[in-house]
Amino acid sequence: MPEAVPVVVIVGRPNVGKSTFFNAILGQRRAIVGDEPGITRDRIHGQTVYRGRPFELIDTGGIIPDDAALIPSQILKQARVALDSAAHIVFLIDGRTEITSADRDLARLLRKLGKPVALAVNKIDTAARESLTHEFHSLGFPDLFPVSAEHRLGIDDLLDHVTAGFPRAGGEAEPERPRAIRVAILGRPNVGKSTLLNALVGHERAIVSPIAGTTRDAVDEALTVDGVEFVFIDTAGIRRKGKTHAMAEKLSVVMARKHMRMAHVVVLVLDSIEGLVGLDATVAGYAHEEGRALILCVNKWDAAREKSPRAFTQAIRDELKFLDYAPVAFVSALTASGVERLFPMIREAYESASKRVGTGELNRFVESLDFQPEFKVKYITQASVRPPTFVLFTDKAKPLHFSTERFIVNRLRERYGFQATPVVVKAKRR
Repeated sequence: MPEAVPVVVIVGRPNVGKSTFFNAILGQRRAIVGDEPGITRDRIHGQTVYRGRPFELIDTGGIIPDDAALIPSQILKQARVALDSAAHIVFLIDGRTEITSADRDLARLLRKLGKPVALAVNKIDTAARESLTHEFHSLGFPDLFPVSAEHRLGIDDLLDHVTAGFPRAGGEAEPERPRAIRVAILGRPNVGKSTLLNALVGHERAIVSPIAGTTRDAVDEALTVDGVEFVFIDTAGIRRKGKTHAMAEKLSVVMARKHMRMAHVVVLVLDSIEGLVGLDATVAGYAHEEGRALILCVNKWDAAREKSPRAFTQAIRDELKFLDYAPVAFVSALTASGVERLFPMIREAYESASKRVGTGELNRFVESLDFQPEFKVKYITQASVRPPTFVLFTDKAKPLHFSTERFIVNRLRERYGFQATPVVVKAKRR
């Protein structure tokens, strides 16, 4: 990506959804999101491309312009650095609350900069709420966009406006550069994660030793295979909370889980010699709950006593029933045997998790399904990707029964091939 790409800065007071908005534009969980105000303090950077126009996106901490306390003043100082370099500013405001004095103070500060500002009114997820956005014109910004960062609504209209004057990458004819696929190598301690990273990249990138817990910091390495860029992150071995004592170990486990959340695909490493243990299911559950595309990598297969891939795969299916969608690869990281097969599997998992299905096609698909008479689907749409998430509008005000949800997920997989990724189905009353 070119060095001098335009910079878009997201600003707003605390707890209006800036980090969620930031993640929605990047299409990945780059910033930590929580209900507690003030979680983000430093500037967080990310690079992306929208319709052939590359730009850098910066998420800032919640700004309270006249707060003299140390942390808020440092947040404002950090934000000013970002604003000085901004080609366009997105002023994010909470559409579910009234305009506050902090909003008005920040609006005055932004007007003084003389830079283009788009006012994004967040948390507008229904047509009824959209009618409430007009009062925010009183802040003095003509370009107003109702959005929902959580549901990724209205973001395309906003980005069309913000990036309208940005240069395209390499001219009109040059295609967009594909995003690198971020792959987190996960597993309990001493299953061979660092050895696998070294085998994937072809050199000694990570320290390897027989001592469990050698890796503490996440180690990452980028490489390109068949024109696709991969970024592999070797994480610390995840232990149970009760087994983690030293502060460095606790922090490394926290960081491992953070990098898992930021990854597009998780490669879960299992030890074929020791077989499956309870901690494997725990670590797998973390990845499944976060909605990551997942590949099960059975390591040390050259030294395994059980040499039947079919029998070992069946054991995995019996123990990890919730991962019936995850493909299984048998490798020896030490000798690099079978490692090359991981690259196409990772690419397919990423493409599957990123797949979108048009609303018209989905509704034709639903019409072909046979539901119980007391259950009627009025409408279905795909709300997001990674993981593919579908919202079903029904005539009932209760959640789907587990068996119905599983039936729909299985039919979606059969029709559209959502392999190696969780599929989420939510129900709402129309």
